[in-house]
Amino acid sequence: MELDELKTQWQQESTSEQPHKSGAEISVLLTKKTASVIGKLSRNLVMEIIFCCLFILGFTYVALFNSHQSLRIYFSVFSIFCLLFLLVLFYLLKKIKRLSNTDFPIKQNLINIHSIIKEFTKRYFQFTMGLIPICVIFSGYLGYVDAGNSNPVQGFERFDALFHSQKKLIIFLVTYLIVFSVGIYYFTKWYIKKLYGRYLVQLKGYIDELEE
Repeated sequence: MELDELKTQWQQESTSEQPHKSGAEISVLLTKKTASVIGKLSRNLVMEIIFCCLFILGFTYVALFNSHQSLRIYFSVFSIFCLLFLLVLFYLLKKIKRLSNTDFPIKQNLINIHSIIKEFTKRYFQFTMGLIPICVIFSGYLGYVDAGNSNPVQGFERFDALFHSQKKLIIFLVTYLIVFSVGIYYFTKWYIKKLYGRYLVQLKGYIDELEE
């Protein structure tokens, strides 16, 4: 019994020595935590901007110096897509930095940033999935035009020689497209979650804490 009484007394003293934090103190702690999360989101956006610039340089090089017109057209178009995406990334990074430095209440800032990043990741995924059929149809059309001009891209002849019938070629292409699409689907989900999804979860948790 004496041991139980000592435990009860120690717990009461510990509780009295550690009063509950005020709303202001909690707000300060959350501000530090959210600043760290927003900083990580900003760094990921900067990383994507760098990769996007590298893609633009690579695509532009192929578009300017490749000997096949179909490849020049293909990479020219997608270098423009990358340039537009780069502008979106710059805008998003600027928007996040501006929101994180405003004098609005921390809760409102977090809601705004969470909403913007959530919408961006949603459109990012939709855009990536939408590009798959566009890439397939566009590349198929350019390959058809090149074949009609008797100027097939080097290597296509050997590819055609592997199949002895049109049916086998169609089966291979359909299987390849399905596997490729499924792979891109899961990779994109993983990639977006790694760069943005987990931080969205943290921001939502901080918003919920502020609403309590």
